This record gives sequence, C-alpha cells and structure tokens, in this order.
Amino acid sequence: MTETIPLFPLATVLLPGTSLPLHIFEPRYRQLTLDLVTDKRPDRRFGVIATRPGWTTEGMEITEPAQVHPVGCAALLREVKRLPDGRFDIVTTGERRFRLHAIDENSAPYLLGEVEWLPDTEPSAQDAVRLPMLMASARAAHRRYCKAAWQYGDWSEPAADADAAVLSHLVAADCLLATEDRQHLLAETCPARRLRTVRRLLDREAGFLAALHAVPVPLSELNQKRSLN
Repeated sequence: MTETIPLFPLATVLLPGTSLPLHIFEPRYRQLTLDLVTDKRPDRRFGVIATRPGWTTEGMEITEPAQVHPVGCAALLREVKRLPDGRFDIVTTGERRFRLHAIDENSAPYLLGEVEWLPDTEPSAQDAVRLPMLMASARAAHRRYCKAAWQYGDWSEPAADADAAVLSHLVAADCLLATEDRQHLLAETCPARRLRTVRRLLDREAGFLAALHAVPVPLSELNQKRSLN
C-alpha cells in the first residue's frame, strides 16, 4: 500500500523521534506550511528526504527519486511562527519512515511523494534477549561522545523509558554524523542492528574528537545553518 504526502527535500536526514527546526522562505514551502496549518493537508505531516551528493534544493529542481535517498522520514509540524514578511519559523518532529516510490511535481505548488511506510522488523528471539545489553552499550557510547563533544548542560540523556526502536535515533541526533551514516541508520529496520551500528559510530566519532583535540560546531549553530529551505 502506498500513500501520497507532501515532500520536502533537504540536505539533511531527519530521524524518528528527533526535532528539526526549519526557516521557511521559499514560496512553495510557505504554501505547504499554510496548507498544513489550515488542514488542507491532513495530520500536519510532510515527508523529509535527503538529497543525494551533487544535488541541492537551491538552483536545481528535484524531479525524480534518483536525486534523493530512497528512505525518508515523516515530519510532524509542532510549532509555527509566521513572520511579518510571510516567512515561517517552524519546529517539526520525526515520526514514521517511508520508502519513496515516485515524485509528483505537477499536482501541487510543492512536491508530492508516493511513499510506502517502512516499519521495523520484529526482533529474533536471540536479538530480543540481547536488546537490554545493546541499549545500555548505546547509551554508554552516547555518554562518551557527548562528554567529549559538548559542554555540560548542552546535552542530556535520552529518556529512561525510550524503547529500543527509537533509542538509536535519539542518541544519533546528538552526534554530528555524516549524511551517509545517518541515512544508513534511518534505513535500517532491525532495532538490534541499528543499536550496534550507532554504538560503533559514536565510539568512532568520540575517538576522532579525542585524537584531534577538537570539538564540533555547537548544535544550535549547526541547526541554523542546515535549517534553511
């Protein structure tokens, strides 16, 4: 079964359970925001999908699936602030993942995507037994990375009740991973494999920080740079 949703290509990967602030200034995405807040588009949701290397949303029209990664994430519109000149500042939260099948550039002022929702697979009996250990090791890797990368108070532990399905995305959100790494996590449908992968990535990045004696750009500044539509 497929569904048609508004599509928003970006040079970033939205992960389930994580927040993405956006500054909306392009006319077609202003219209999308208006359609979302007036319920012309139901559920206040649209699809965020990352552009492939060599393609951007500035000066290059996205018209076919080959220009973007195959798996994206639905964004729920949480907060909207309309600016005097018609622009918007919005805050969204990642929800369900989807696989993109087709792009429709003609039926609306903005892109529409034909998508198939992509749920997680049920863990095997062996993985189900190992999940508590994998979650603990992912949390420990997240703690090591954040202590190396951020000042005290600039990060927090994921909620204690975060389940295995979302925990890997939450800990990855605090790490400045390459698009390819974030895309790999998004597309992985096995929670156990995703936890193993994010633990490895966080340990790798913490090692880089320790070796280089450097810290990343603060998350607040990074969000400002990557949130323009």
